[in-house]
Amino acid sequence: MRKLLLCSALIVVLAAFLYVSINPADFGHPTGDHLVFGHPKYTDMDNYFIHNGQNQTGANNIVTSIVFDYRGFDTLGEASVLFTAVLAVGVVLRILRRDAK
Repeated sequence: MRKLLLCSALIVVLAAFLYVSINPADFGHPTGDHLVFGHPKYTDMDNYFIHNGQNQTGANNIVTSIVFDYRGFDTLGEASVLFTAVLAVGVVLRILRRDAK
């Protein structure tokens, strides 16, 4: 049962990789048909951060101001997910090492 589940997951991941490699997105192209990044709503947001970031946050680095001030909760969530993933890998490896002994 475990091998069947592992093989099924592997097939799904390989199918996803195959699909992405056959139908790649127009990476970096701002006006792709299936992308929304060329829409003025999204480019106006960039200009807003560039022109108002230092005044509103006091940070000299625009990337720092976006990551820590505008997207603080999102960054905290991403860090929590990464910490949880590392902790889970550590637990799994410890269990596997204990079972091997």
